[in-house]
Amino acid sequence: MATGRGRILRQHWLGLQAQRGPLQGGGWPRGSAGPAAWRAGATGFRKGPGVKSSAGRTAVKQYARRGQHSEKSSNCSISLDRMPSEILLKIFSYLDAVNLLCAGCVSRRFYHLANDKISGLGWAIVLKEKSGKEYIMQHVDLSLNDTSITVVWYGKNWPCLATLTTLDLCGVTPVFMDRHKPPAKNGLFCHFASPWNRKKCLCHTEIRPRWHSLIAKYDLSHLTESTMIGCDRLVQIFCLHPGLLVGLWKKEEELAFVMANLHFHHLVERSTLGSASVPYELPLHSPFLDDSPEYGLHGYQLHVDMHGGGVFYLCGTFRNLFTKKGCIEDGYVKLVVINFKNNREHLPLIGKVGLAWRTNIFDGFIKSCSIVDITLLDEHRKPFWCLSSPVCMRSAACPSDGPNFLGQTYYVDYMDTEGRVHAELVWIEETEEYFIVSLVLYLSVAKINHWFGTEY
Repeated sequence: MATGRGRILRQHWLGLQAQRGPLQGGGWPRGSAGPAAWRAGATGFRKGPGVKSSAGRTAVKQYARRGQHSEKSSNCSISLDRMPSEILLKIFSYLDAVNLLCAGCVSRRFYHLANDKISGLGWAIVLKEKSGKEYIMQHVDLSLNDTSITVVWYGKNWPCLATLTTLDLCGVTPVFMDRHKPPAKNGLFCHFASPWNRKKCLCHTEIRPRWHSLIAKYDLSHLTESTMIGCDRLVQIFCLHPGLLVGLWKKEEELAFVMANLHFHHLVERSTLGSASVPYELPLHSPFLDDSPEYGLHGYQLHVDMHGGGVFYLCGTFRNLFTKKGCIEDGYVKLVVINFKNNREHLPLIGKVGLAWRTNIFDGFIKSCSIVDITLLDEHRKPFWCLSSPVCMRSAACPSDGPNFLGQTYYVDYMDTEGRVHAELVWIEETEEYFIVSLVLYLSVAKINHWFGTEY
């Protein structure tokens, strides 16, 4: 799978769910079909080439080969897999979370031993007040999607929004893996700034020292009308880049829930290898040689999901995408995925489109909002652009008049420093469903030049 660590992360998390039952907060959200929902989706995408080697797995395989060589030379039945569990656990104690996940893919036994070491991986948000006081909240619920994970926080004891300045999203792992205890339940806060502290939280449960790896920092002053993407009778939701949803109660204008959408690409590294103040820095990219720059982009593959609260509306893979060098406009290269004029490419959205949310008191459904996951692979099957973000459908000024359809048109748009996504949907009244009649990616020329060492 192109997202590499994502397959490993999903495999381990599903294994933990099968062994220990649902995670905190109920595991899969209400209305979700669970693992079967995404398993029935883009099966062709999962059969694609994946990352077949990593530091952890390579080290284990090399060790295994040495064991096999020693077995032949000394004529004795010694192999890594036959070692006592105590020795293997000692070896695993020298591995970080990333390599533990990789080691777990070697064999069933390694899988269970690695799970014992890495089961404490989770996510937390750190709410910071103007006075410098911090509130740390462990995740309450999560759901696994095809190429991303959705993590949710809610509770009864949120601090006053007016006093807050920033929100830090962090990956959390126990400092001492073998002494791991589950985090405090019910979303209770731990009022301490350092992950090395051992103070008591509000529920008087001892907090083991935990390592925080900063993933993203958000400015809560940006919860304005321009970032609001939807509402229902109880809450209004705001989208902060990258991939964070903040829900506020309409009546009090206070925090109701926080929802983070994290793409699998480099997620384990970002969740474990940074510090509490500095995020993990991706390794320097070595440009791939483009042997035919005059022909533009070719052989690209896109996997796209639309989902909301565990229910999938679209799960599709598009292969052999290409664009000519001349399709450059305003610093972007246009990559057409679904052609407006080709009816055979148009796709329906399955089910009632919206975003499901819940807290420990209320739950609801916000129409026309959803999460979009984009995984674009280049011609070498390397992840070129990966994102997971909330989006909303906005109605166009006039109905669309296509070759074989007539109905209200809606737009879905997303933009970051690497590119833009633009989709057009038509509501078909007779069948009461949305059809995607156009999907276009606009890739930054600067990103392409950096990726391939070209000068478009």
